[in-house]
Amino acid sequence: MFDIQKIREDFPILSRMVYNKPLVYLDNAATTQKPLCVLDAMREEYLNVNANVHRGVHYLSQQATDLHEEARETVRRFINAPSTSEIIFTRGTTEGLNLVAASFTEEMMKEGDEVIVSVMEHHSNIVPWQLQAAKKGIAIRVIPMDETGKLDIKEYEKMFNEHTKLVSVAHVSNVLGTVNPVKQIVKIAHDHGVPAMIDGAQSTPHFRVDVQDIDCDFFVFSGHKMYGPTGIGVLYGKEQWLDKLPPYQGGGEMIESVSFEKTTFERLPFKFEAGTPDYVATHGLATAIKYIENIGIDNISRHEQELTEYCMKRLEAIDGMRLFGTVKGKDAVVSFLVGNIHHLDMGTLLDRLGIAVRTGHHCAQPLMDRLGIQGTVRASFALYNTKEEIDVLANGIERVVKMF
Repeated sequence: MFDIQKIREDFPILSRMVYNKPLVYLDNAATTQKPLCVLDAMREEYLNVNANVHRGVHYLSQQATDLHEEARETVRRFINAPSTSEIIFTRGTTEGLNLVAASFTEEMMKEGDEVIVSVMEHHSNIVPWQLQAAKKGIAIRVIPMDETGKLDIKEYEKMFNEHTKLVSVAHVSNVLGTVNPVKQIVKIAHDHGVPAMIDGAQSTPHFRVDVQDIDCDFFVFSGHKMYGPTGIGVLYGKEQWLDKLPPYQGGGEMIESVSFEKTTFERLPFKFEAGTPDYVATHGLATAIKYIENIGIDNISRHEQELTEYCMKRLEAIDGMRLFGTVKGKDAVVSFLVGNIHHLDMGTLLDRLGIAVRTGHHCAQPLMDRLGIQGTVRASFALYNTKEEIDVLANGIERVVKMF
């Protein structure tokens, strides 16, 4: 049973007051709140098992190492990766994208080669490629979309040529909520002999992800967007590709042997994990994943779909409302503007009512340019949100509209 009140009790922050109003937290696409089990697991490790992993022969180090590697197995199972050697811990989605952009470009691309992204990408899947374009002269091709926020797959198919080396696309838009057809996108890339990377930051918290079914070559996501700690993320990569790529960083942990004449690198996944990992955060991430699994990812998905549909219906009834991203089946994000009210003004006044939403360009300025706007107000949902909170949001918006 999906007992929303019982779930909300796992997140004490949801019961706090803001400006003498009950907190309505609708900024989950930016970061989610953390359940007590995650906080307790991390505190317990710091109190009783804190020691550096992999290097120590003493008891605490062995315990910490076991928790760290058990977390890798938990992640592997969660996304159905074939092997833990394909699970690389990073600081988050952004580092995973930068890692692949840097290492893949260095090894696999030359001046004039191309990477395909989409118009709805987060900056973290644009800027790393621009950095590589400046360094190595590669080119960035952009998949267009229609007015509803749906990618133009026919145009995408036409983009491939002998210079195309990689496709890198968001699973779900953090602005529009569009769930992109990544399995089809990957298949088209593979039909042209091109590998594909999927940014799963906005998908893994909300619905079931199976990297083998998608058949992507790389997949990245963050812990803090799925009830885990900040500063931890995952890069999944097919072993055949990870073996070919050079290390992203050098230092301890990722070496097999070092001399001043030559260094040889560790086996996967450690080749890409230089330095002391955040082994407490990996344990926290694993605990968050188990929390999600205990509730049931399909239960979460159904609940959030109901919230999204309910919010769209409530908001579209408001005079002057402009909703961005209207594709059927969109997920857990509703972005909007009302009349001529600036998004910052709307967000600031909603905040005084205790309603936490995101305002601005959401690290997706090229998408804002495509939409012909500077920014939006964004409400985004998690497993602990309720229809009553959406009613508070809608009533708050109507109150702000009357003020203007």
